[in-house]
Amino acid sequence: MRESFTVDRQRFSFLDFGGPGLPLLAFHGHYNEASTFAPLAEALAPRWRVFALDQRGHGESDRAQSYQRSDYVADIAAFHHHLGLGPVAVLGHSLGGVNAYQYAARHADQVTALIVEDVGAELNADWSLATSLPRHSSSREELTSALGATAPYLECAFRQFGDGGWGFSFDIDHTVESHKALTGDHWGDWNSVICPTLLIRGTDSEVLTREHAQQMIARRAGQAQLAEIPAGHVVHHDAPEQVAAAVRSFLSQLYVG
Repeated sequence: MRESFTVDRQRFSFLDFGGPGLPLLAFHGHYNEASTFAPLAEALAPRWRVFALDQRGHGESDRAQSYQRSDYVADIAAFHHHLGLGPVAVLGHSLGGVNAYQYAARHADQVTALIVEDVGAELNADWSLATSLPRHSSSREELTSALGATAPYLECAFRQFGDGGWGFSFDIDHTVESHKALTGDHWGDWNSVICPTLLIRGTDSEVLTREHAQQMIARRAGQAQLAEIPAGHVVHHDAPEQVAAAVRSFLSQLYVG
């Protein structure tokens, strides 16, 4: 079910995948939106009920004036508050992964478990994909053709405009701004997380190296564990069953009954 809430005149849209399960908040990466987690939500049901946010500037949520780190973290806090939930498990991919662990670090009493998918604690974000995207296509087929092998990863964000043309549910220039703000050293936040953490890495990822992932686990020895899955950067897209199994196994260790 799609729902929305407003904070400081900015509207946020989210998907509640429903069911009787325990809540799991999910946050997508750049170029995606909440619907990217539909297969994972289905795989985790009925034990888990996924709430996925269209983050600022993405999906059906409003465009924003700012895409700084503090903005995204405040959005998660507002989303969590809107849902009226107590402490919850949180999952994030790429951009959403950094947002998730920064929220867990800065709101430690609100996060019981953390799952971070294929993103590091120190980033030199690459926005070349954003600047290479077609800004307007005459048809969905033309857009798909222009994207080539990238199309399956972005298709959840395809939108038809009022003039009949096709593009995306995110603004390309805003995406570049968000990438620039994501770049930096976030070790302080990663090291400050106190809840049990699962770091998922795609073995073919060009974003998170094995060495960096191992360093992240070493920095939080005894609290964090690593799952490496044959996949690229968007692990939940390339290997949905394996990701669901890893998430399910991790959470089952923490939530009994």
